[in-house]
Amino acid sequence: MVSKQVEFWRSEFGEAYAQRNNNRITGEGQAALLRDWGKILAHAASPRPESALEVGCNIGRNLLALKHFVATLHGIEPNRFTCKTAQQNEALKGAIIQEGEGSSLPYADNSIDLVFTSGVLIHIAPENLGAVVDEIVRVARHYVVCIEYFAHEPTEVEYHGQAGYLFKRDFGQFYLERHPGLRVLDYGFLWQVLDSADNANWWLFAKG
Repeated sequence: MVSKQVEFWRSEFGEAYAQRNNNRITGEGQAALLRDWGKILAHAASPRPESALEVGCNIGRNLLALKHFVATLHGIEPNRFTCKTAQQNEALKGAIIQEGEGSSLPYADNSIDLVFTSGVLIHIAPENLGAVVDEIVRVARHYVVCIEYFAHEPTEVEYHGQAGYLFKRDFGQFYLERHPGLRVLDYGFLWQVLDSADNANWWLFAKG
């Protein structure tokens, strides 16, 4: 059964969000993303990731930045319009972008070097979060990156005037409690004044 959150992002709201995001693909915006990913991947050097999968890739802004660091790019996106927009972007030619959602990733175990989300886990209901995190860890060969809003305790926040669509927590702790075999390589904060994200925390985990 598809969750109401996935249905929400498959709706016209998801299309409108993608169109707004498309306006953020600017030289300055992508330069900030490049700086962010340079910081995040600084400790993902041995082995260096050769493939990356973004779960909830939207129009592919992160994938465009990761082209400078990773050879093979993959994306999963639940909204059909948004997925097609990313697929038709000439700058992402060669990336493998598919329609789908995080609780059922069409990849084998340990098949992608780096698997990540950016502003996606916050939109997954608490009762479904574990299944998505499990899928991310299952598919990841070497690294997991999590870039999400932070709260010390699980907190629901109204999102565009609606309840049930934005949930903040300590996602790093959630990963470690659910998958204690993960190792923290680095973590940090992306400040909206200088970085690409809206005051988001990030974690870089090594698997195994």
